[in-house]
Amino acid sequence: MTHSPLLLQLVVILGTARLLGLVLRFFGQAPVIGEMTAGLVLGPIVFGSLAPDLHAQIFQPGSLGALRGLSELGLVLFMFIVGAELRLPQTTAGDVRKQLAAASWIGLLAVFVPMALGLGIADLLYPSLAPPGVKFWPFALFVASAMSITAFPVMARILKDRQLTQTTLGRLSLTAAAVADVLAWIVLALVVVLAGSNQNWQRFALTMGGIAALAALIFLVVRPAIARLLARFAADGKPEGALLATLLIGTFACAYATEILDIHAVFGAFLFGACLPRDDRLLAALIERIEHVAIIVLMPIFFALAGLNTTPDVFEGAGLGALTLILGVAIVGKIAGGAAGARIGGQSWRTSFAVGSLMNARGMMELIVIKVGLDIGVIGNSLFTMLMVMAIVTTFMTGPLLTLFGGGTGAEPQGDARYLPPR
Repeated sequence: MTHSPLLLQLVVILGTARLLGLVLRFFGQAPVIGEMTAGLVLGPIVFGSLAPDLHAQIFQPGSLGALRGLSELGLVLFMFIVGAELRLPQTTAGDVRKQLAAASWIGLLAVFVPMALGLGIADLLYPSLAPPGVKFWPFALFVASAMSITAFPVMARILKDRQLTQTTLGRLSLTAAAVADVLAWIVLALVVVLAGSNQNWQRFALTMGGIAALAALIFLVVRPAIARLLARFAADGKPEGALLATLLIGTFACAYATEILDIHAVFGAFLFGACLPRDDRLLAALIERIEHVAIIVLMPIFFALAGLNTTPDVFEGAGLGALTLILGVAIVGKIAGGAAGARIGGQSWRTSFAVGSLMNARGMMELIVIKVGLDIGVIGNSLFTMLMVMAIVTTFMTGPLLTLFGGGTGAEPQGDARYLPPR
Protein backbone atom coordinates (compact mmCIF):
# COMPACT_ATOMS: atom_id res chain seq x y z
CA MET A 1 0.00 0.00 0.00
CA THR A 2 1.39 3.39 -1.03
CA HIS A 3 1.28 6.14 1.59
CA SER A 4 0.87 9.79 0.63
CA PRO A 5 3.48 12.04 2.29
CA LEU A 6 0.97 14.92 2.60
CA LEU A 7 -0.30 14.05 6.08
CA LEU A 8 3.20 13.60 7.47
CA GLN A 9 4.27 16.89 5.86
CA LEU A 10 1.32 18.65 7.53
CA VAL A 11 2.21 17.16 10.92
CA VAL A 12 5.82 18.31 10.62
CA ILE A 13 4.96 21.80 9.29
CA LEU A 14 2.13 22.60 11.69
CA GLY A 15 3.90 21.06 14.68
CA THR A 16 7.06 23.09 14.04
CA ALA A 17 5.08 26.29 13.47
CA ARG A 18 3.08 25.88 16.68
CA LEU A 19 6.17 25.04 18.73
CA LEU A 20 8.16 28.03 17.49
CA GLY A 21 5.11 30.24 17.88
CA LEU A 22 4.89 29.27 21.56
CA VAL A 23 8.62 29.82 22.08
CA LEU A 24 8.62 33.26 20.46
CA ARG A 25 5.51 34.30 22.40
CA PHE A 26 7.76 34.54 25.47
CA PHE A 27 9.72 37.23 23.59
CA GLY A 28 6.58 39.24 22.86
CA GLN A 29 6.32 38.15 19.22
CA ALA A 30 3.14 37.46 17.25
CA PRO A 31 2.52 33.80 16.29
CA VAL A 32 3.15 34.61 12.62
CA ILE A 33 6.84 35.21 13.41
CA GLY A 34 7.07 31.63 14.64
CA GLU A 35 5.42 30.40 11.44
CA MET A 36 7.86 32.34 9.26
CA THR A 37 10.82 31.10 11.29
CA ALA A 38 9.50 27.55 11.01
CA GLY A 39 9.72 27.86 7.23
CA LEU A 40 13.41 28.73 7.47
CA VAL A 41 14.03 25.95 10.03
CA LEU A 42 12.34 23.31 7.85
CA GLY A 43 14.48 24.22 4.82
CA PRO A 44 18.00 23.05 3.97
CA ILE A 45 19.65 25.57 6.31
CA VAL A 46 18.58 23.83 9.54
CA PHE A 47 16.56 20.62 9.04
CA GLY A 48 18.32 19.80 5.78
CA SER A 49 21.74 20.21 7.43
CA LEU A 50 20.95 18.30 10.61
CA ALA A 51 19.10 15.37 8.99
CA PRO A 52 19.57 15.49 5.21
CA ASP A 53 18.22 11.99 4.51
CA LEU A 54 15.08 12.49 6.59
CA HIS A 55 14.54 15.95 5.11
CA ALA A 56 14.80 14.57 1.57
CA GLN A 57 12.38 11.76 2.43
CA ILE A 58 9.69 14.01 3.90
CA PHE A 59 9.93 16.85 1.39
CA GLN A 60 10.46 15.01 -1.89
CA PRO A 61 10.15 17.54 -4.75
CA GLY A 62 7.57 15.41 -6.54
CA SER A 63 5.32 15.33 -3.47
CA LEU A 64 4.91 19.09 -2.96
CA GLY A 65 2.06 19.75 -5.40
CA ALA A 66 -0.70 19.33 -2.81
CA LEU A 67 1.14 21.60 -0.37
CA ARG A 68 1.40 24.33 -3.01
CA GLY A 69 -2.35 24.20 -3.60
CA LEU A 70 -3.13 24.42 0.13
CA SER A 71 -0.64 27.26 0.48
CA GLU A 72 -2.31 29.39 -2.21
CA LEU A 73 -5.76 28.66 -0.77
CA GLY A 74 -4.64 29.90 2.64
CA LEU A 75 -3.24 33.15 1.25
CA VAL A 76 -6.40 33.86 -0.74
CA LEU A 77 -8.76 33.19 2.16
CA PHE A 78 -6.74 35.26 4.61
CA MET A 79 -6.52 38.24 2.28
CA PHE A 80 -10.28 38.02 1.71
CA ILE A 81 -10.78 38.44 5.47
CA VAL A 82 -8.26 41.30 5.61
CA GLY A 83 -10.25 43.10 2.91
CA ALA A 84 -13.50 42.49 4.79
CA GLU A 85 -11.93 43.93 7.96
CA LEU A 86 -10.91 47.22 6.35
CA ARG A 87 -12.86 50.11 7.91
CA LEU A 88 -12.96 53.83 7.23
CA PRO A 89 -12.92 56.08 10.32
CA GLN A 90 -16.27 57.14 11.76
CA THR A 91 -15.61 60.86 11.88
CA THR A 92 -16.16 64.07 9.91
CA ALA A 93 -15.48 64.28 6.19
CA GLY A 94 -12.60 66.71 6.77
CA ASP A 95 -10.94 64.33 9.22
CA VAL A 96 -11.36 61.44 6.79
CA ARG A 97 -9.61 63.42 4.05
CA LYS A 98 -6.82 64.38 6.44
CA GLN A 99 -6.20 60.76 7.50
CA LEU A 100 -6.32 59.50 3.90
CA ALA A 101 -3.85 62.20 2.88
CA ALA A 102 -1.53 61.21 5.74
CA ALA A 103 -1.77 57.53 4.79
CA SER A 104 -0.94 58.41 1.18
CA TRP A 105 2.20 60.28 2.24
CA ILE A 106 3.24 57.32 4.38
CA GLY A 107 2.61 54.82 1.60
CA LEU A 108 4.46 56.86 -1.02
CA LEU A 109 7.57 57.58 1.06
CA ALA A 110 7.64 54.06 2.54
CA VAL A 111 7.92 52.80 -1.03
CA PHE A 112 10.13 55.33 -2.78
CA VAL A 113 12.77 55.81 -0.05
CA PRO A 114 13.67 52.09 0.29
CA MET A 115 13.24 51.68 -3.47
CA ALA A 116 15.83 54.40 -4.13
CA LEU A 117 18.21 52.79 -1.64
CA GLY A 118 17.58 49.40 -3.24
CA LEU A 119 18.53 50.78 -6.65
CA GLY A 120 21.66 52.20 -5.03
CA ILE A 121 22.89 48.81 -3.79
CA ALA A 122 21.80 46.84 -6.87
CA ASP A 123 25.02 47.73 -8.65
CA LEU A 124 27.00 46.13 -5.80
CA LEU A 125 24.85 42.98 -5.71
CA TYR A 126 24.50 42.40 -9.45
CA PRO A 127 27.95 40.91 -10.28
CA SER A 128 27.77 38.10 -7.71
CA LEU A 129 24.05 37.51 -7.13
CA ALA A 130 22.33 37.97 -10.50
CA PRO A 131 21.68 34.67 -12.33
CA PRO A 132 23.57 34.20 -15.63
CA GLY A 133 21.92 36.01 -18.54
CA VAL A 134 19.81 38.38 -16.42
CA LYS A 135 20.25 42.02 -17.45
CA PHE A 136 20.96 44.74 -14.91
CA TRP A 137 17.71 46.71 -14.95
CA PRO A 138 15.31 43.81 -14.35
CA PHE A 139 17.57 42.72 -11.48
CA ALA A 140 17.91 46.25 -10.07
CA LEU A 141 14.20 47.00 -10.24
CA PHE A 142 13.43 43.70 -8.56
CA VAL A 143 15.82 44.48 -5.69
CA ALA A 144 14.17 47.92 -5.40
CA SER A 145 10.67 46.42 -5.28
CA ALA A 146 11.76 43.82 -2.71
CA MET A 147 13.05 46.62 -0.46
CA SER A 148 9.74 48.49 -0.71
CA ILE A 149 7.28 45.73 0.27
CA THR A 150 5.19 45.97 3.45
CA ALA A 151 3.39 42.90 4.76
CA PHE A 152 -0.26 43.90 4.80
CA PRO A 153 -1.53 40.57 6.26
CA VAL A 154 1.25 40.31 8.85
CA MET A 155 0.74 43.93 9.90
CA ALA A 156 -2.98 43.22 10.25
CA ARG A 157 -2.26 40.26 12.53
CA ILE A 158 0.20 42.21 14.68
CA LEU A 159 -2.29 45.06 15.10
CA LYS A 160 -5.09 42.62 15.83
CA ASP A 161 -3.05 40.74 18.47
CA ARG A 162 -2.34 44.07 20.22
CA GLN A 163 -5.92 45.34 19.83
CA LEU A 164 -4.71 48.30 17.76
CA THR A 165 -6.69 47.64 14.58
CA GLN A 166 -9.32 50.33 15.29
CA THR A 167 -6.86 53.01 16.43
CA THR A 168 -5.43 55.91 14.45
CA LEU A 169 -2.10 54.09 14.35
CA GLY A 170 -3.76 50.96 13.01
CA ARG A 171 -5.89 52.75 10.41
CA LEU A 172 -3.03 54.89 9.13
CA SER A 173 -0.67 51.91 8.91
CA LEU A 174 -3.12 49.55 7.18
CA THR A 175 -4.23 52.15 4.65
CA ALA A 176 -0.63 53.19 3.98
CA ALA A 177 0.40 49.54 3.59
CA ALA A 178 -2.33 49.05 0.98
CA VAL A 179 -1.03 52.08 -0.96
CA ALA A 180 2.56 50.89 -0.61
CA ASP A 181 1.85 47.36 -1.78
CA VAL A 182 -0.12 48.50 -4.83
CA LEU A 183 2.81 50.70 -5.88
CA ALA A 184 5.34 47.95 -5.18
CA TRP A 185 3.33 45.40 -7.16
CA ILE A 186 3.13 47.79 -10.11
CA VAL A 187 6.93 47.91 -10.07
CA LEU A 188 7.00 44.11 -9.80
CA ALA A 189 4.74 43.88 -12.85
CA LEU A 190 7.26 46.09 -14.67
CA VAL A 191 10.04 43.71 -13.63
CA VAL A 192 8.09 40.76 -15.04
CA VAL A 193 7.77 42.61 -18.36
CA LEU A 194 11.46 43.55 -18.46
CA ALA A 195 12.46 39.98 -17.66
CA GLY A 196 10.47 38.70 -20.64
CA SER A 197 12.42 37.98 -23.78
CA ASN A 198 10.29 40.27 -25.95
CA GLN A 199 10.08 43.28 -23.62
CA ASN A 200 6.29 43.27 -24.10
CA TRP A 201 5.15 46.74 -23.01
CA GLN A 202 1.69 46.11 -24.36
CA ARG A 203 1.36 43.36 -21.77
CA PHE A 204 2.23 45.84 -19.00
CA ALA A 205 -0.38 48.34 -20.25
CA LEU A 206 -3.01 45.61 -20.50
CA THR A 207 -2.23 44.49 -16.95
CA MET A 208 -2.67 47.98 -15.52
CA GLY A 209 -5.83 48.60 -17.53
CA GLY A 210 -7.18 45.21 -16.53
CA ILE A 211 -6.67 45.89 -12.84
CA ALA A 212 -8.48 49.23 -13.14
CA ALA A 213 -11.37 47.57 -14.99
CA LEU A 214 -11.58 44.74 -12.45
CA ALA A 215 -11.65 47.18 -9.53
CA ALA A 216 -14.41 49.18 -11.23
CA LEU A 217 -16.43 46.00 -11.85
CA ILE A 218 -16.04 44.84 -8.25
CA PHE A 219 -16.99 48.12 -6.59
CA LEU A 220 -19.59 49.42 -9.07
CA VAL A 221 -21.38 46.20 -10.00
CA VAL A 222 -20.50 43.35 -7.63
CA ARG A 223 -20.60 45.39 -4.41
CA PRO A 224 -24.26 46.52 -4.68
CA ALA A 225 -25.30 43.03 -5.84
CA ILE A 226 -23.64 41.41 -2.79
CA ALA A 227 -25.22 44.01 -0.50
CA ARG A 228 -28.68 43.14 -1.85
CA LEU A 229 -28.09 39.41 -1.42
CA LEU A 230 -26.89 39.86 2.17
CA ALA A 231 -29.82 42.14 3.03
CA ARG A 232 -32.31 39.58 1.69
CA PHE A 233 -30.82 36.26 2.76
CA ALA A 234 -28.59 37.17 5.74
CA ALA A 235 -30.31 40.04 7.54
CA ASP A 236 -28.66 38.93 10.78
CA GLY A 237 -25.21 39.24 9.18
CA LYS A 238 -24.56 35.48 9.23
CA PRO A 239 -24.46 34.00 5.72
CA GLU A 240 -25.22 30.29 5.58
CA GLY A 241 -24.95 27.56 2.96
CA ALA A 242 -25.44 28.83 -0.56
CA LEU A 243 -24.73 32.46 0.29
CA LEU A 244 -21.43 31.66 2.01
CA ALA A 245 -20.51 29.54 -1.00
CA THR A 246 -21.36 32.50 -3.27
CA LEU A 247 -18.96 34.73 -1.32
CA LEU A 248 -16.20 32.13 -1.60
CA ILE A 249 -16.83 31.68 -5.33
CA GLY A 250 -16.57 35.45 -5.76
CA THR A 251 -13.32 35.47 -3.80
CA PHE A 252 -11.76 32.74 -5.91
CA ALA A 253 -13.01 34.29 -9.16
CA CYS A 254 -11.44 37.67 -8.34
CA ALA A 255 -8.23 35.97 -7.23
CA TYR A 256 -8.11 34.07 -10.52
CA ALA A 257 -8.79 37.27 -12.47
CA THR A 258 -5.79 39.02 -10.93
CA GLU A 259 -3.64 35.98 -11.66
CA ILE A 260 -4.65 36.19 -15.32
CA LEU A 261 -3.56 39.85 -15.21
CA ASP A 262 -0.11 38.83 -13.90
CA ILE A 263 -0.79 40.22 -10.41
CA HIS A 264 -0.83 37.78 -7.51
CA ALA A 265 -4.13 36.17 -6.52
CA VAL A 266 -4.09 37.74 -3.05
CA PHE A 267 -4.94 41.16 -4.47
CA GLY A 268 -8.09 39.91 -6.16
CA ALA A 269 -9.16 38.26 -2.90
CA PHE A 270 -8.47 41.47 -0.99
CA LEU A 271 -10.49 43.57 -3.46
CA PHE A 272 -13.48 41.23 -3.16
CA GLY A 273 -13.30 41.29 0.65
CA ALA A 274 -13.08 45.09 0.61
CA CYS A 275 -16.28 45.34 -1.45
CA LEU A 276 -18.41 43.61 1.20
CA PRO A 277 -20.69 45.74 3.42
CA ARG A 278 -18.99 47.10 6.55
CA ASP A 279 -21.09 44.94 8.90
CA ASP A 280 -19.37 43.79 12.10
CA ARG A 281 -21.76 40.84 12.39
CA LEU A 282 -20.79 39.67 8.91
CA LEU A 283 -17.12 40.09 9.73
CA ALA A 284 -17.46 38.04 12.93
CA ALA A 285 -19.20 35.25 11.01
CA LEU A 286 -16.51 35.18 8.32
CA ILE A 287 -13.73 35.11 10.91
CA GLU A 288 -15.40 32.24 12.75
CA ARG A 289 -15.96 30.17 9.59
CA ILE A 290 -12.91 30.98 7.47
CA GLU A 291 -10.07 32.87 9.13
CA HIS A 292 -9.13 30.39 11.84
CA VAL A 293 -8.54 27.57 9.34
CA ALA A 294 -6.54 29.88 7.06
CA ILE A 295 -4.31 31.12 9.90
CA ILE A 296 -3.80 27.92 11.86
CA VAL A 297 -3.60 25.34 9.07
CA LEU A 298 -2.91 26.89 5.68
CA MET A 299 -0.60 29.88 6.10
CA PRO A 300 2.23 27.91 7.80
CA ILE A 301 2.38 25.73 4.68
CA PHE A 302 3.31 28.73 2.54
CA PHE A 303 6.17 29.64 4.89
CA ALA A 304 7.46 26.06 4.83
CA LEU A 305 7.46 25.94 1.03
CA ALA A 306 9.37 29.23 0.90
CA GLY A 307 11.95 27.80 3.29
CA LEU A 308 12.62 24.85 0.98
CA ASN A 309 14.09 27.28 -1.61
CA THR A 310 16.76 28.65 0.74
CA THR A 311 20.49 27.85 0.75
CA PRO A 312 23.05 27.94 3.62
CA ASP A 313 25.76 29.48 1.41
CA VAL A 314 24.72 33.06 2.25
CA PHE A 315 26.08 32.85 5.79
CA GLU A 316 29.67 32.58 4.62
CA GLY A 317 32.24 35.13 3.39
CA ALA A 318 30.96 37.68 0.89
CA GLY A 319 27.41 36.38 1.26
CA LEU A 320 27.32 37.52 4.87
CA GLY A 321 28.45 41.02 3.85
CA ALA A 322 25.72 41.24 1.18
CA LEU A 323 23.13 40.07 3.71
CA THR A 324 24.22 42.78 6.16
CA LEU A 325 23.98 45.44 3.44
CA ILE A 326 20.48 44.29 2.45
CA LEU A 327 19.31 44.33 6.07
CA GLY A 328 20.65 47.83 6.69
CA VAL A 329 19.09 49.31 3.56
CA ALA A 330 15.75 47.57 4.15
CA ILE A 331 15.43 48.71 7.77
CA VAL A 332 16.60 52.30 7.34
CA GLY A 333 14.60 52.87 4.16
CA LYS A 334 11.28 51.63 5.51
CA ILE A 335 11.40 53.17 8.99
CA ALA A 336 12.70 56.53 7.76
CA GLY A 337 10.29 56.69 4.83
CA GLY A 338 7.24 55.69 6.88
CA ALA A 339 8.09 58.04 9.75
CA ALA A 340 8.70 60.95 7.38
CA GLY A 341 5.35 60.37 5.71
CA ALA A 342 3.54 60.28 9.06
CA ARG A 343 5.22 63.51 10.17
CA ILE A 344 4.19 65.25 6.95
CA GLY A 345 0.69 63.96 7.66
CA GLY A 346 0.63 65.72 11.03
CA GLN A 347 1.43 62.87 13.45
CA SER A 348 3.70 63.15 16.49
CA TRP A 349 7.26 61.86 16.29
CA ARG A 350 6.34 58.94 18.56
CA THR A 351 3.40 57.88 16.42
CA SER A 352 5.42 58.52 13.25
CA PHE A 353 8.15 56.10 14.30
CA ALA A 354 5.51 53.57 15.38
CA VAL A 355 4.04 53.79 11.87
CA GLY A 356 7.52 53.47 10.34
CA SER A 357 8.15 50.39 12.48
CA LEU A 358 4.94 48.79 11.23
CA MET A 359 5.81 49.60 7.61
CA ASN A 360 9.13 47.79 8.18
CA ALA A 361 7.30 44.47 8.66
CA ARG A 362 7.57 42.57 5.38
CA GLY A 363 6.59 39.03 6.26
CA MET A 364 4.27 37.18 3.96
CA MET A 365 4.07 39.72 1.15
CA GLU A 366 7.86 39.82 0.88
CA LEU A 367 7.93 36.04 0.57
CA ILE A 368 5.34 36.21 -2.20
CA VAL A 369 7.38 38.82 -4.08
CA ILE A 370 10.71 37.02 -3.80
CA LYS A 371 9.07 33.75 -4.84
CA VAL A 372 7.85 35.52 -7.99
CA GLY A 373 11.40 36.76 -8.59
CA LEU A 374 12.75 33.24 -8.16
CA ASP A 375 10.10 31.76 -10.47
CA ILE A 376 10.80 34.21 -13.33
CA GLY A 377 14.56 33.77 -12.92
CA VAL A 378 15.47 37.35 -11.93
CA ILE A 379 17.10 36.14 -8.71
CA GLY A 380 18.72 32.90 -7.63
CA ASN A 381 18.53 30.88 -4.43
CA SER A 382 21.28 32.87 -2.69
CA LEU A 383 19.55 36.25 -3.00
CA PHE A 384 16.20 34.57 -2.30
CA THR A 385 17.63 33.31 1.00
CA MET A 386 19.01 36.75 1.92
CA LEU A 387 15.68 38.41 1.23
CA MET A 388 13.81 35.76 3.22
CA VAL A 389 16.12 36.34 6.19
CA MET A 390 15.55 40.07 5.77
CA ALA A 391 11.78 39.50 5.80
CA ILE A 392 11.97 37.54 9.05
CA VAL A 393 14.35 39.97 10.78
CA THR A 394 12.37 43.09 9.85
CA THR A 395 9.09 41.47 10.90
CA PHE A 396 10.69 40.25 14.16
CA MET A 397 11.73 43.85 14.91
CA THR A 398 8.21 45.19 14.56
CA GLY A 399 6.86 44.08 17.94
CA PRO A 400 9.70 45.47 20.09
CA LEU A 401 9.81 48.74 18.13
CA LEU A 402 6.03 49.09 18.36
CA THR A 403 6.24 48.63 22.14
CA LEU A 404 9.07 51.18 22.33
CA PHE A 405 7.02 53.81 20.51
CA GLY A 406 3.85 53.32 22.52
CA GLY A 407 1.88 50.68 20.64
CA GLY A 408 2.46 47.64 22.81
CA THR A 409 -0.45 47.74 25.24
CA GLY A 410 -3.40 48.26 22.99
CA ALA A 411 -3.80 51.79 24.32
CA GLU A 412 -3.94 54.65 21.87
CA PRO A 413 -0.86 56.91 21.91
CA GLN A 414 -1.67 60.10 23.73
CA GLY A 415 -3.05 62.90 21.54
CA ASP A 416 -4.48 60.68 18.77
CA ALA A 417 -8.19 60.21 18.14
CA ARG A 418 -9.57 56.70 18.25
CA TYR A 419 -11.51 55.26 15.35
CA LEU A 420 -14.61 53.17 15.96
CA PRO A 421 -16.09 50.71 13.46
CA PRO A 422 -19.35 51.88 11.92
CA ARG A 423 -22.56 50.57 13.46
